[in-house]
Amino acid sequence: MRISGTTVLLTGATGGIGQTLARALAARGAKLLLTGRREEVLRPLAERLGARAIVADLADRSDLERLVEEAEAADTRVLIANAALPSSGDVLGYDTDHLDRALDVNLRAPLLLSRLMAPRMVAAGSGQLVMIGSLSGRTASPGAALYNAAKFGLRGFALGLRQDLHGTGVGVTLVQPGFVGDAGMFADSGASTPPGVRTITTGRVAAATLRGIERNRAEVNVAPLELRFGSALGGLFPTLAERAQRGAGAGQTSRQLADGQRDKR
Repeated sequence: MRISGTTVLLTGATGGIGQTLARALAARGAKLLLTGRREEVLRPLAERLGARAIVADLADRSDLERLVEEAEAADTRVLIANAALPSSGDVLGYDTDHLDRALDVNLRAPLLLSRLMAPRMVAAGSGQLVMIGSLSGRTASPGAALYNAAKFGLRGFALGLRQDLHGTGVGVTLVQPGFVGDAGMFADSGASTPPGVRTITTGRVAAATLRGIERNRAEVNVAPLELRFGSALGGLFPTLAERAQRGAGAGQTSRQLADGQRDKR
């Protein structure tokens, strides 16, 4: 998929990965539609990049449908479903509203956006649907059951939809970052990664995403080699992964994340 001159809808544009993605796409010549909840961050970003800002809350179904209408009016050919809510912590500590909102933004919104936007792309014979997932969609970890649920679901949806759309000219790419050090959950919460675990940058995630679009990659795992290998192994042998994570202090990391995110729910 050619990025230059193509209209791209990027959700979650006001977050750390989102802002880096927006800058990378603009530098590559994309026509950008940027969306997010925080208008005070979104509009200045859009102005700097010559993009169009669409303020929307993806947990609000009417906002989501309005977003699709505006994207289709602009002849959007690439969707990057990047928006996500932090949802670390014991599931027993979440009430129903928090559960619903996390699943609406992290899983339902990218599914519905893809479902509503794909037919127009198929009719045109060209398009790319990109899901920004997480290595948490390959291996479960303590204190992240709700986040794992959304990311496991997103992975299954992306890979299945890719097969359904084979031969239509519309590709589906799943990007799964590991621990991001300069933005996102760890930077926002002040939590530290488990000992010995290396992080990546938002720039690396953005570069991998653009390559995935241009080469129609099915799954792009963005992390140091040992974390990519560990997540693959953990998906095959969950009991082994559970023991290894306990030994590495993953539970403490999850508690730090939960404490840092509690006030942001």
